[in-house]
Amino acid sequence: MILKGPTGCGKTRFVEYMAAKLNKPLVTVACNEDTTASDLTGRFLLSGDSTDWHDGPLTAAVRHGAICYLDEVVEARADALVVIHPLTDDRRILPLDKRGELIHAHPDFQLVVSYNPGYQAFGKDLKPSTRQRFGAIEFHYADEAAEADIVAHEGEVERNIAVRLVRIAAQSRQLRGRGLVEGISTRMLVQAAALIRSGIDAPAACALAMTCPLTDDDEVRTALDGFVRAQF
Repeated sequence: MILKGPTGCGKTRFVEYMAAKLNKPLVTVACNEDTTASDLTGRFLLSGDSTDWHDGPLTAAVRHGAICYLDEVVEARADALVVIHPLTDDRRILPLDKRGELIHAHPDFQLVVSYNPGYQAFGKDLKPSTRQRFGAIEFHYADEAAEADIVAHEGEVERNIAVRLVRIAAQSRQLRGRGLVEGISTRMLVQAAALIRSGIDAPAACALAMTCPLTDDDEVRTALDGFVRAQF
């Protein structure tokens, strides 16, 4: 399954929730530009005078029937993407060439990948040969009422504070493509709420958790600070 959606909208939390509901172990890999096939499948490591094979997270999930979640999968190197291909069609196998082993996936093994279609390194995207092996679910930020409920619950603040934070985020998201790559995420709202709960002044909490991390552009920061002042 491919989960597509903006940063901090709940993709990872959804996978964690589903793993808990299904009572299945979850193996998560945060992919980056240095993630190789060996990082997923495993490698031989020195152990005294010999070398021992150590399964990578993907291999462990395949053997034991876990859910393997590859977060921001498009950031991984091309060889890392190719290695998942035989697992995601009717073969359901994982060749370990370095070990000379062919693993047939456990019946309970599942593979989930996620990425943000609006924000990858230049020129990176999933190839059709990879995309066509998955079903896909699109994620978006929740509507204002639902997002306020989420922020109030996760940040443990009063709902009126959560509503104000969500309004700031909604305005920031209107600036996408006009100075911002992305607006304020639900994750950032929860972080700001947690700071407010701890006793930090609301405008300062918004600056720490939302506006300062989001951009270094002075004009955009001024606009974001204006959104905060309008609510607090």
